[in-house]
Amino acid sequence: MNFDKILEVALYVVPALVTGLIAFYFFQKFVENEDNRRRFQLMRDNQKHALPLRLQAYERLTLFLERINPSKLLIRVAPLNDNKMDYQNLLIQHIEQEYEHNLTQQIYITDESWTMILTAKNTIIQTIRKTALDETITNSDKLREKVLSSLLESDSASAIAISYLKKEVTQIL
Repeated sequence: MNFDKILEVALYVVPALVTGLIAFYFFQKFVENEDNRRRFQLMRDNQKHALPLRLQAYERLTLFLERINPSKLLIRVAPLNDNKMDYQNLLIQHIEQEYEHNLTQQIYITDESWTMILTAKNTIIQTIRKTALDETITNSDKLREKVLSSLLESDSASAIAISYLKKEVTQIL
């Protein structure tokens, strides 16, 4: 009789345990699915707000690269006197000011893009310094002419960086 009672209790308990385990399994899967859905929704909302900021950063950095493009920089920044070294320093100062103004935009773009922008900036500064060291250049006007003529021989570093930024933006969109 004792065995019959145990069997009877087991017949009631085993289906209840199986039902309970199945309910627990489905509840756990439901909670996991809801958690994944919430994460996806948060990520989508973050991207909705972050994408305009990223695009704005790419726009600002493209403007930066356009402003430091030697052909535009030399037209916008006129020499204050005939001294070529003073003009060189003035040009570099303008480039550095533009750079510092856009420095915070690096948090919105990729490391590769930021490296391209730094490379373009440093290449332009190096080109200006190298050209200013030429002994045949005697004044600021000749420095302007020489830098502009060197641009005709090869692509500007800023143009190369802008094309890289454009490719990256098309990948984002």
